[in-house]
Amino acid sequence: MDYYAQISINPEVRFGRPCITGTRISVADVLGWLGHGQTIAEIQENFPELTQHQIQACLLYAADWGRR
Repeated sequence: MDYYAQISINPEVRFGRPCITGTRISVADVLGWLGHGQTIAEIQENFPELTQHQIQACLLYAADWGRR
């Protein structure tokens, strides 16, 4: 999956934190929810605008960032 199109960084949105493109939902928010045990389905219940691919893109972004 090419996650780059799903994640954007804009200094005008959330202080430049990486966010899901077209939203104000940060990658850190999604990772925190997953880390606290929420499933993708549970996240989508609270944020129906998010797709499974967008949530997975957050995981790929974090994995890629961790390799740097």
